[in-house]
Amino acid sequence: MGVIKGKFPVESFAKRQTPFYYYDTVLLRETLAEITREANKHANFHVHYAIKANANPKVLGIISQAGFGADCVSGGEIRAALAAGFPASKIVYAGVGKSDWEINLGLDNDIFCFNVESLAELLIINELAEAKNKTARVCLRINPNVGAHTHANITTGLAENKFGIAMSDMDAVIEAAQAMKNIQFLGLHFHIGSQILDMGDFEALCNRINDLQNRLEQKKIRLEHINVGGGLGISYDHPNHLPIADFKDYFDTYARKLKLRNGQHLHFELGRAVVAQCGSLVTRVLYVKQGTAKQFAIVDAGMTDLIRPALYNAFHRIENITSDEPAETYDVVGPICESSDVFVKAYDLNRCRRGDLLAIRSAGAYGEVMASQYNSRPLPASYTTEDLF
Repeated sequence: MGVIKGKFPVESFAKRQTPFYYYDTVLLRETLAEITREANKHANFHVHYAIKANANPKVLGIISQAGFGADCVSGGEIRAALAAGFPASKIVYAGVGKSDWEINLGLDNDIFCFNVESLAELLIINELAEAKNKTARVCLRINPNVGAHTHANITTGLAENKFGIAMSDMDAVIEAAQAMKNIQFLGLHFHIGSQILDMGDFEALCNRINDLQNRLEQKKIRLEHINVGGGLGISYDHPNHLPIADFKDYFDTYARKLKLRNGQHLHFELGRAVVAQCGSLVTRVLYVKQGTAKQFAIVDAGMTDLIRPALYNAFHRIENITSDEPAETYDVVGPICESSDVFVKAYDLNRCRRGDLLAIRSAGAYGEVMASQYNSRPLPASYTTEDLF
């Protein structure tokens, strides 16, 4: 077996226990370089990598070396960011339920900013900062009630979602923040959802922010920082032809539509678009089972290793990287004792035999990081290009 289909090191794969995650770090570095090129075309654009997408230490190290900041949603992610070399001065910390120890961790490390999601949280941050004789820098996460054309479970900007402060409460919470002795109010934070491919959704967010800024300036409130979150999607259908997301259109949309003031800083929190395409879940065919009206390729990876198909009904391209035989149609399923443990149904693959290796593509985001040990299964191993070539 040679290296075939997607530049996978198949001979090295064949020697390893499956399932495992493989990260193409050549593609990752190309993606980071493209993001940097496009963001740097615009003054005061800052990119923070959303660690929730993938917290693999080797992946984090490469992203931190590229000069990105980090977007964290837990104390554990703050620790992972610091361990990977992200400077505290580039760490932003969001999350609707920050516990005291997590807030204290951010304060102790003097992170750049807390993205605050409620007045109750703001009061606690001020109290904890006062106890340490520190000043906490904050942006207020506003729920803009802007919908996104994506899956309901990954939409975050509607009034019905748990995230952020309602627009009707914004003025009062800003006034409260400005009055607090241990709070430095920096600006506003937004995030409307994930896997967004329609730039019109981002334009709608820009329009909402423009209106809010105009309204605040009438009250003599000027925002130094605006954080628009992330949300840019990738092509799950064509990872080989579209390995890098359309960062040019993404950044250009904000440059055209968002009316930034002189000296204002714009922050982005990209996750999926940074890492999804560089990662694949590699699994081995255990059995080919002939059913009454279909056949199954039963593999050793399951929903414990990649939960997106079961949780979101998400599609991932699958390739048989050890077969060039004619295609046949399979349901590709895992070994977990759940009927939802299905990666794809009625899917054409090069003929599968016991021992074949399948690559489940575009799994670099929300794959390994969401793995569980349900059924007492071990967590999957992970390898990078440097490990295997």
